[in-house]
Amino acid sequence: MNEQLIKIGQRAQKAANQLALLSTSQKNEALNRMADALEKATNKILAANQEDMAKATELPAKFRDRLLLNQERINQMADELRHVAMLQDPTTKIDRGWINKDGLQIIQQRIPLGVIAIIYEARPNVTSGASALTFKSGNAVILRGGKEALRTNEATVNVLRQVLVELGLPADAIQLVKDTSHEVAQKLMELNRYVDVIIPRGSQRLIQAVVEHATVPVIETGAGNCHVYVDRDADLQKATPIIINAKVQRPSVCNAAEKLLVHRDVAKEYLPVVIKALREQGVEVRGDARVCAIVNDVNPATAEDWDTEYNDLIMAVKVVDSLDEAVEQINEHGTHHSESIITENGARGREFQRRVNSAVVYVNASTRFTDGGEFGFGAEIGISTQKLHARGPMGLDQLTTIKYEITGNGQVRK
Repeated sequence: MNEQLIKIGQRAQKAANQLALLSTSQKNEALNRMADALEKATNKILAANQEDMAKATELPAKFRDRLLLNQERINQMADELRHVAMLQDPTTKIDRGWINKDGLQIIQQRIPLGVIAIIYEARPNVTSGASALTFKSGNAVILRGGKEALRTNEATVNVLRQVLVELGLPADAIQLVKDTSHEVAQKLMELNRYVDVIIPRGSQRLIQAVVEHATVPVIETGAGNCHVYVDRDADLQKATPIIINAKVQRPSVCNAAEKLLVHRDVAKEYLPVVIKALREQGVEVRGDARVCAIVNDVNPATAEDWDTEYNDLIMAVKVVDSLDEAVEQINEHGTHHSESIITENGARGREFQRRVNSAVVYVNASTRFTDGGEFGFGAEIGISTQKLHARGPMGLDQLTTIKYEITGNGQVRK
């Protein structure tokens, strides 16, 4: 398979060189055609997905939810492609230009990263969304999804590649690695000669495995141990719907809230209310000693709970004495993904945003908004929790780098 991977890398590199020369209108036409083709191929894709679902009966419900496709989700995938087509092409941007003391005209131009490899788990929508963003930004993509979604991913990629063939564009701009073994994933992580960057999407275990073992540069996307902090000046009626939405709307995703921190001044009044509301939504609540003293039938939280991303209808709750303690708890135990404070005190909200070391920090809003589509990016490659190059939801701009284009008139350096 090593030789096959090298060939995939070579084809991707060749395709990336061709993509860099495409006009924005060519890319947009292809994306819109891909969207139409996905919708026309709905039955074929759903049939493949049903085969995957039939073999995934042992998976936890949260993973099956990510794996499942239906008519609505395929329509959403198609709409993502159309939205990306409407966005500004980042490779047409000139960040700045100037003339230096020697009369050289210097332009800082946006260009594609080149070849991007994406290793991800059972999320078929990533296949189309990542393909759209990489294609629009002029990058070739090598997709390596999980074995659970292999048939769905293959059906989806075949549809997208066929559109490129029909338009006379490089089909190898989008390639799928069909061998889902760990050995092949490791080889892909070491394909430095052909892959410019690798982006992992999925569980914390997957992400850390890629970060620790890849020799190709990695953009670390984040597991989501996300927090909501109810401040002493919170509007408690506003707080409950935010918390329920953040935890319950889709608990299996990385921007779902996993922890709830409540200021001691409102804990006795508010904890019975919010815990009742969470339980009515089927959420298992685990609490620290102070929570258990107020609501005595709450399961005690363990030390491990504070570092756990559940991806499930489970939430750990803690009483804190101050904003300082809330920030300390989040920075120590969070994954630097998304956090929210509920408060009517504007100064305290701004302080929370400045001090919390996460990619996205909200005041009076659900963490579920951390999403490339919600931010207006059309789709997202992932949500970066590191600080180098890109942070937060990664859209088109984050899939480019810079080149300096310099024009002179015979100048030599003295």
